[in-house]
Amino acid sequence: MSVDTVIAGGTVVTASSTFDAAIAIDDGTIVGVGEEGALPKGATRIDATDRLVMPGVVDPHVHIDDHVSIDSYRTATGAAALGGVTTVIDFAWQAYEGEDSPWDDPAPIADGLRRKRDNQREALVDFGLHGGILREGDDLFEEIPDLIDAGVTSFKLYTAYEFGVSNGYLRRVFDALADHGAVGVVHTEDDSVCQSLVDEFRAAGKDAPEEYPRSRPDYTEAMAAEDAVRIATEADAKYYGFHTSCRASADALARFQDDGSNVRAETCTHYTTLDESVHADLGNLPKIAPPLRSRDDIEAMFEHLRGGALSVVSTDHVAQRRSSKENRPWWEGTFGANGIQVSLPVFHDEAVNERGLSYPFLVRVMSTNPAETFGLPEKGTLEPGTDADIVVFDPNETYAITADDNASEADYSIYEGREVTGRVAKTLVRGEPVAEDGEIVGEPGHGTFLERDIPDWRP
Repeated sequence: MSVDTVIAGGTVVTASSTFDAAIAIDDGTIVGVGEEGALPKGATRIDATDRLVMPGVVDPHVHIDDHVSIDSYRTATGAAALGGVTTVIDFAWQAYEGEDSPWDDPAPIADGLRRKRDNQREALVDFGLHGGILREGDDLFEEIPDLIDAGVTSFKLYTAYEFGVSNGYLRRVFDALADHGAVGVVHTEDDSVCQSLVDEFRAAGKDAPEEYPRSRPDYTEAMAAEDAVRIATEADAKYYGFHTSCRASADALARFQDDGSNVRAETCTHYTTLDESVHADLGNLPKIAPPLRSRDDIEAMFEHLRGGALSVVSTDHVAQRRSSKENRPWWEGTFGANGIQVSLPVFHDEAVNERGLSYPFLVRVMSTNPAETFGLPEKGTLEPGTDADIVVFDPNETYAITADDNASEADYSIYEGREVTGRVAKTLVRGEPVAEDGEIVGEPGHGTFLERDIPDWRP
């Protein structure tokens, strides 16, 4: 008996342990983990000596080919492959009418689903889709069951911007999601307070990039988070807090996590590694929402990751160009920063090398937890019978991050010049190499759309 591939000589890392072993792969699936001599011979042998063999990263929060990101599926999933990310969850958007809307007329999420699924022809890694709710309307409730049947089992809402929804509508959505067991994911900032501060700063001419974080302070995030999670809890619905950036917001979420079954949340790599002081050097390039915060907020992200109130580290990857951000007041520049290509090495360097957290911790928050949270039982694990989504990682190579290496359409990096130790050596998606030694080797179209399950969050 033989198999397609054996990865041998490395140290296997799972969500619970670290051990020396080989992994056998056949027909895109892991078929065995153990001593190399006890496994079938592989037509291909990958030597992982002095390297870690981990589940591919599952990034549940990316923006690709839409109104906020210039990346195509080819460029974004190429960047993902180079970064050890084997699954992403993007957004199927509902069209809305508004001053900043790219759409001419309202349209259902189903239209956005069809458009995004067509991107499979360009994808190098697997992808799922959240339903993106951008307006209030009764038509949403009519299409939720069909969307869930199509594998869209989580739905995003905003409490800010012109497409933010009211608390009353938020209540109706969580009531509906509770009926189906689906997940509500929310961008939480209090829009009225943020907008009032923006108006005051503009009137006072406070246009320096360093002023931007103060226009969206931590309490605006915490206010909206507490409202949203309270509404979800009253509905007995699954709640997932996107891009938690500050102690105040994470503390608010933690107060509602009685048993961990219905309230979960993420932070992002940038909120665990960068603070607001980078605006002095990078200007408007790190303009994201919520903004980068203080050093104490970085400490809070790790406190809550260790404690469990936060259970996932994502990227909120958004590709923009310098030209849409620089040489203008901060309120005129675009939001968002790319990061999917370097998220694993950056977070690894901070969490493991600098803070001494374990490799199983790294796998839990970047692979296993996001897969389990969003109904992807074949992902985020090295269990036999699951997809052979694997990253071979060199924990010892030191180098400096530069935008010159970007596969994304973004032409800058908020981590420019940052020295890290740890590099992705090889990425496999369902047993096929898609990136190797800093080069994309997979073929567009290898990635596939994932119809996700209704997740089981019971403790």
